[in-house]
Amino acid sequence: MQNIPRDEKTPVDQVLTALALAGAAALLWAVWLGWDQQRDVQPDGSETGPYQAWQVIRLVVTLPAPVYWAASRRYVKATVFGITAGLTGAACYDWSDHASGLFAIGVAMIMMGSPGVTGLVAAAVASRARRTGRAAGSAGGPAVRG
Repeated sequence: MQNIPRDEKTPVDQVLTALALAGAAALLWAVWLGWDQQRDVQPDGSETGPYQAWQVIRLVVTLPAPVYWAASRRYVKATVFGITAGLTGAACYDWSDHASGLFAIGVAMIMMGSPGVTGLVAAAVASRARRTGRAAGSAGGPAVRG
């Protein structure tokens, strides 16, 4: 019987995937949130923003695409680290000019919250890929098993 090699992920693959995901998350932040820097003044004089609900919703709706891409290839750790790093870095860059210094609380909330949500989604996608026996984007044949 022939020994079939396992589909192993090298450390370089993990790092490159994490970097790609960090870039994707930061890019999505810039597309949906990065351009809107003005607070909105309501008729009663109160301020809201700078983001509208639709902007945040679109960020949340588009983030699963890169998560799916990596997690379906079973790069769960790289997925969690990359998305978290990208969102945290983008938030820190975007909010760091706020005079009160309270931006650090928001950045910390993103840094602590995004690994949990990303981890749940990535684990679900990787589990499905494992059960079906193939990674996303494969030609439809069974995955190589060791």
